Amino acid sequence: MDFFELNKIAGAILGSLLLAKALSVVSGEIFSHPKLAKPGYVIPLAPESASAEGSPPPPEVAALPIEQRLTAADEKKGRADVKPCQSCHNFEKGAGPKSGPPLFGVVGRAKGSFQGFEYSEALKSKGGNWTYADLDLFLANPKAFAQGTKMAFAGESDPAKRADIIDYLHSLSDNPEPLPAN
Repeated sequence: MDFFELNKIAGAILGSLLLAKALSVVSGEIFSHPKLAKPGYVIPLAPESASAEGSPPPPEVAALPIEQRLTAADEKKGRADVKPCQSCHNFEKGAGPKSGPPLFGVVGRAKGSFQGFEYSEALKSKGGNWTYADLDLFLANPKAFAQGTKMAFAGESDPAKRADIIDYLHSLSDNPEPLPAN
């Protein structure tokens, strides 16, 4: 093998490496995305001053009854409001549990009854089916509704937002429960 052959081999290797690096740079530019302003969703935690036994709900929670708030509720807003919940709950029909139970068909379902999810004793002991009023109280302050619940969510203090969420949850069913008459 002469010197010219060695130069051709070295040129082919270096050319291949240069082409691979150029393709890497170009594809990185094509498929890049801007940095996120905030990583993920902020899930509010319970204030440290709240007692573990559950304090009475704030005054705005006792605003209008859920039946009245549901008449003005917006299902589309509720769909947007549950985005943070999707990190722990599935909303699709037939989807299994994540760190929380799936919420498809939750309105009217027996509390603590989804097979394959281990509920806290506090929630299992509540008994009965999920009603609109129960969901409203639970979303306002899960720890006060079922002391000892595993749910780390601090609660939604805005009554209108809770009504939107409940209206969206109502729509997640093959046979939706009728909305309460005002």
